[in-house]
Amino acid sequence: MQSLLRLAFPPTCLSCDEMVDSSFGLCGLCWRDTPFVTGLTCDACGVPLPGEKTDQPVHCDDCIAIARPWTRGRSALIYKGNARRMVLALKHGDRLDLARPLSAWMAGVGTELLFEDTVLVPVPAHSLRLIKRRYNQAAVLANALSKHLARNTIPDLLTRTRQTKLQDGMSRDERFANLADAIRPAKHAALKLAGRPVLLVDDVMTSGATLAVAAEACRAIGSRRVDILTLARVAKDA
Repeated sequence: MQSLLRLAFPPTCLSCDEMVDSSFGLCGLCWRDTPFVTGLTCDACGVPLPGEKTDQPVHCDDCIAIARPWTRGRSALIYKGNARRMVLALKHGDRLDLARPLSAWMAGVGTELLFEDTVLVPVPAHSLRLIKRRYNQAAVLANALSKHLARNTIPDLLTRTRQTKLQDGMSRDERFANLADAIRPAKHAALKLAGRPVLLVDDVMTSGATLAVAAEACRAIGSRRVDILTLARVAKDA
């Protein structure tokens, strides 16, 4: 049956129509244009750093200058090239089929952030945005990620209290001001969390403003530790 299906529907590249050897893969050209995060990275946000990889945690300039309300962070991709195209396809193009392979890449860098009782929590979307988009891409990624990491997801732990402006083109300070008090714990969130460590999941990290507000909300209801995992990270010098 699998052979017949492959004959009828040969696997194609996640990003283009080129045929590939296996399902959920990239062709050679798209692979070369997909910047994976490798080597030395900031221990707090996952951005690539110059230098040799070391066993000691290092931090980027932003994470030294800004007090992050989470402990560690990782990202699978740099937000440019084909990585950016896939993120936008998932976010705006109804390409929910991308969640499975993209979450597998996230799992590859996120396993070191796990504890036995870690729960996955997606960054929430406002209800009006959900009506327009029909889904929250962070929740879609978290649900797919839970299968790779064998951890439970609490999709409704956090809620957006107001619709924020789109943050494209905003400065770092403007992003933090835009997100102030925009994310809070949902009703009975403390009971659902029960003090367990949280792995916050989102599609893209730029300044970290959204993740910071979400992490503070998790800490407010008793999470003993918050880490972050994003699909892609905006890197200034990448």
